[in-house]
Amino acid sequence: MTELKPSKSAKKREYLALQKLGEELITLRESELAALPLDEDLLLAIQDAQQITARGAMRRQKQFIGKLMRHIDPEPLIIAMAKLRR
Repeated sequence: MTELKPSKSAKKREYLALQKLGEELITLRESELAALPLDEDLLLAIQDAQQITARGAMRRQKQFIGKLMRHIDPEPLIIAMAKLRR
């Protein structure tokens, strides 16, 4: 029996959800970011985004953060973010 792959739309929804999580990370303070399980590349991208003021550059940086987040397991990050929100 063949295994069904996720549809293109399902993948896009997943990627957009990761990008949205990345956008939430951009709003956090440095101390809050330090408490999260982030890899170095993602942390640097988030810190760079916090310095950007140009709208187009920010959009591209958010997309880049979403791309980086595709390569990590988002579950521990989601759990840590939920704890921070409380």
